[in-house]
Amino acid sequence: MTAHQFGLFETEPARPEGLAYRDDFVSVEEERLLAAHISELPFKPFEFHGFQGNRRTVSFGWHYAFDGSGLQETEPIPPFLLPLRDRAARFAGLAPPALPHVLVIEYAPGAGIGWHRDRPVFDDVIGVSLLAEARLRFRRKRAAGWERATLVARPRSAYLLRGPARSEWEHSIPAMDRLRYSITFRSFREDSDPRRSSV
Repeated sequence: MTAHQFGLFETEPARPEGLAYRDDFVSVEEERLLAAHISELPFKPFEFHGFQGNRRTVSFGWHYAFDGSGLQETEPIPPFLLPLRDRAARFAGLAPPALPHVLVIEYAPGAGIGWHRDRPVFDDVIGVSLLAEARLRFRRKRAAGWERATLVARPRSAYLLRGPARSEWEHSIPAMDRLRYSITFRSFREDSDPRRSSV
């Protein structure tokens, strides 16, 4: 199959405003070491209102449960992820403590994720892709239908969702044909940060 060539009066769809992307965010050796650690994590099937997804997840720092209990504190971020969190924070122009939550997802062959926006308690979203390429599809509603865009997230790359890319656009990933790990760091909205709650 050949790639689509844009004609004289065609333009490639623009990326959503607030979407940033960087190739080679981690090295081949870093990817190998991260994948080795991740393969030993205590993954569980993703649960959503009584249904189980075909991907497996584990959260650190904070966990968002879809059983009505919402955000809960959980196990600390493991040491092997802290240098990557530092790098993700620099990529987003944040201090590392501003990213107190990390979600690690295992996408086995056949696993994907449907259309969604991250929960409103979260603000910036920084994702790191390992092992396999993924097509991040974006869409937002317009009067005449859907406005769409696609980002090919290569292995060892990182992306940032902020502003309209985070709040106006939904995103999804089609079923994978190879194993992929995703490491997602999130900041909290200032008015939703549970660490600011009075006790």
